[in-house]
Amino acid sequence: MPKILVIDDDKSIRETLDLYLTEEGYEISTAQNGTEGLNRFVEFEPDAVILDIRLPDIDGFTVLEDLLEDNENVKVIMITAFHDMETTIRAMKEGAFDYIHKPINVDELEVAIQKALKASEMEKKIDGFLVEPSRQFKVGDIIGSGTEMREIFKIIGVVSQSKTTVLIEGESGTGKELIAKVIHNNTAPNEPYIAVNCSAIVETLLESELFGHEKGSFTGAIGRKLGKFELAHHGTVFLDEISEMSLNLQAKLLRVLQEMEFERVGGKDRVKVHARIIAATNRDLKTIVKEGKFREDLYYRLNIVSIKIPPLRQRREDIVPLVDYLLTKINRDLHKRIVGVSEEMMDIFMQYRWPGNIRELENLLVRAAVVAKGQILGKNDFPDLLLEGSEDTTEKSPDSVFATESGRWLTLDEVEEKYIRKVIKETNKNKGETCDILGISRPTFERKLEKYQITFERE
Repeated sequence: MPKILVIDDDKSIRETLDLYLTEEGYEISTAQNGTEGLNRFVEFEPDAVILDIRLPDIDGFTVLEDLLEDNENVKVIMITAFHDMETTIRAMKEGAFDYIHKPINVDELEVAIQKALKASEMEKKIDGFLVEPSRQFKVGDIIGSGTEMREIFKIIGVVSQSKTTVLIEGESGTGKELIAKVIHNNTAPNEPYIAVNCSAIVETLLESELFGHEKGSFTGAIGRKLGKFELAHHGTVFLDEISEMSLNLQAKLLRVLQEMEFERVGGKDRVKVHARIIAATNRDLKTIVKEGKFREDLYYRLNIVSIKIPPLRQRREDIVPLVDYLLTKINRDLHKRIVGVSEEMMDIFMQYRWPGNIRELENLLVRAAVVAKGQILGKNDFPDLLLEGSEDTTEKSPDSVFATESGRWLTLDEVEEKYIRKVIKETNKNKGETCDILGISRPTFERKLEKYQITFERE
């Protein structure tokens, strides 16, 4: 029988809650002030505590602090007659499991108690819910145990022995830059690593960013500026979203790769390139070459060594260790103590298609960790997960994802438009996050908005 301690100076509330919760099957103990409540807590060892903020002897927040100091896993539901925002925020910030206003709605209280007891029960059974990590992780690790990932590790080992140009291909969120950094750290760890997102800088500025410029070379050039290739010295230049580079700049990059030297914008002096160049794309460059949007000669110059990263849905054996690794990182960054996800949630993770790959998994875990009220993340901590993307909902007759209300199959364009609108809504019109989940660049996203006449202004 679950045990609940009620600490409130209002006798009528204590008696009402005692009667109601006893009828609901709980074992109840009550205290009329903070001091008595703290003593009763030690004796009674409750599964949850209902605590009033205003007490005659000790402030409720002080009692909360003492309760958590005695047992950091105790679930405390705070109640108050005051509805101010500051008190609510403070209660949750200082570790309350939930916060309920007076007059108490018994249905609301029952829901809070059930959630508290479930979280407590999961934590007590923690060993049965978790997969123990096979090794200690460190920042920058690439997690992977499947055949394709092992081959990638081999390639990294080979290319780290020289400064060969590398092309990394993979969907958005698969970890292309992480692989680039690992190559750099195994080749020239003491030299600069410089990343350039080719889709995030307009063409007129990208050339100056890459090659630098001389004083007076254009309006606003008030002095000499060194470009990324020069600043990298003997390190690495990582060119992300290389497919978005204009044909004009592609020609200049090709010349750099051929001659390993360049001229600053507005300059005449030849500058030698000593850095390794690693390029990455989330698009199929071969297809873009056939479409005439990417130079074939540049493609072959970049594609000396190619690394193709499989999407997360094709390497499900890595989901468990990835969750463990990401939670370790999240706990360190957010000062949390999340120890894992429930078996039920892990089953959902294993079925989900992960259109945003590892970045989507990390974003979901960060959001869940921020709002979680327990040490184990369960279904209630992932309300925004697009479960309709899981594999067990596909390959069936027309449903709400692939059909109209009348049951007609949607065309491919209609499905794409519906999905884009769904992701835009889920990300609250965050353009960067939307592009990450869709796995497309911003220019491509803008073309999709125009194609489907989707308005993207924030409300």
